[in-house]
Amino acid sequence: MELPRGMFITLEGGEGVGKSTNLKFLIDWLTDRGIDFVQTREPGGTPLAEQLRELLLQKREESVDPTAELMMVFAARAQHLSQVILPALNSGKWVICDRFTDATYAYQGGGRGLDRNLIAQLEQTVQGDLRPDKVLLLDLDPEVGLERAAATGEADRFESEQLEFFHKVRNAYRARASEAPARYAIIDASRPLQQVQQQLREEMEALLP
Repeated sequence: MELPRGMFITLEGGEGVGKSTNLKFLIDWLTDRGIDFVQTREPGGTPLAEQLRELLLQKREESVDPTAELMMVFAARAQHLSQVILPALNSGKWVICDRFTDATYAYQGGGRGLDRNLIAQLEQTVQGDLRPDKVLLLDLDPEVGLERAAATGEADRFESEQLEFFHKVRNAYRARASEAPARYAIIDASRPLQQVQQQLREEMEALLP
């Protein structure tokens, strides 16, 4: 008998929205309910994909062509899907992923200004019809988010972008959510943590059979 496919949940948002803190909350929620799950992240999730992540985040004197950046993101994603995400989902496990393709539409599409049709073509080539069952989007004014992020350590290549870049990222995320409101949950990350996590809890409980 074929196992029912696991739930695929992604946590999205710009810099400083509290993804790390809230990811831990989601992991604790899954653990407390005895749900078998895999925790992963993008770019990354496998040794090869983690190496590509390092290349993407590393500051360098050479400017990185946006299309080259996009191709590295999807190369990492293809490896991640084949080695981690699809095997877990097909075995009935839930997958909780720190960022996925919505981040590509936001950062490379919104931030870098790449054609959404190009991203969509690569998305279909690499993922087929696979899309997250639920996207939890932590939304925050980029100025506030960057202030928070600055307190956590040295900025990587993306975190070093100008404020305008992050406004474009936020707008692209919100546009994605508006296109499929049933699949996305926009969570106001400027609220007290307890309120943020109460909404996360409600969204997760709604996914239970």
